[in-house]
Amino acid sequence: MNKERFKDYNNFAWVYNRYWGSYSKGIMPVLEKLIFPYIPQNGKILDLCCGTGQLANSLTEKGYEVTGIDISEEMIKFARRNAPKANFLIEDARSFDFSTCFNATLTVFDSLNHLMELKELEAVFKNVYSVLKPGGIFLFDLNMKEGFEKRWKGSFNLVEDEHVCAVRSCYDQDSKIGKFEITVFRLLEKWERTDVILQQRCYSHQEVISALRNAGFQEIKALDAISDLGLKDVGRTYFLGKK
Repeated sequence: MNKERFKDYNNFAWVYNRYWGSYSKGIMPVLEKLIFPYIPQNGKILDLCCGTGQLANSLTEKGYEVTGIDISEEMIKFARRNAPKANFLIEDARSFDFSTCFNATLTVFDSLNHLMELKELEAVFKNVYSVLKPGGIFLFDLNMKEGFEKRWKGSFNLVEDEHVCAVRSCYDQDSKIGKFEITVFRLLEKWERTDVILQQRCYSHQEVISALRNAGFQEIKALDAISDLGLKDVGRTYFLGKK
């Protein structure tokens, strides 16, 4: 499987850690409702595509045994600092192979939209199924069509004394691909520029649910962030499946 396109995530790690890693705080009420009541208090959780580790840290603070994996070495470096009680590994979500069995697997902040082909998404679902204990739970969220159309357009800037971050995004309805372009200027020994291009694929509810069923998951639910979970997040769906 091609890993080259994920190299930009190393360059994105610093920006993500500073501005987007705190997304984990907003998802905790969802986990309180959908996950925590159904797993042991000291249960094992796999934080898949863990990013810079803020969610893993919140989970370890609640007493869970957390393993986080991400394909980006730089993301993992931040994660190890942000969540010292968790265990982190540099692994590909499409091909990891663990003997450890988990009570739950979580993948948040539309991480799986970064998989550009349905067969890759199916590979992740099968991997997750294989490392869950019987009755284990898989929860993840995705940007859906409405989310791309509402939020993936235009630009914005983040300006501080020691850095500037310019973000531009767009969504192509025909290809179902969203593009996220970031230019960062950081003042280190001198001003340094980094350009990053990230892409996401829009999947339909039918594609996702069918792939989950094919992987073996049961009791599948698709929950809208606004109408079902009370979040202010247009076009985001949380999918829940059980082994």
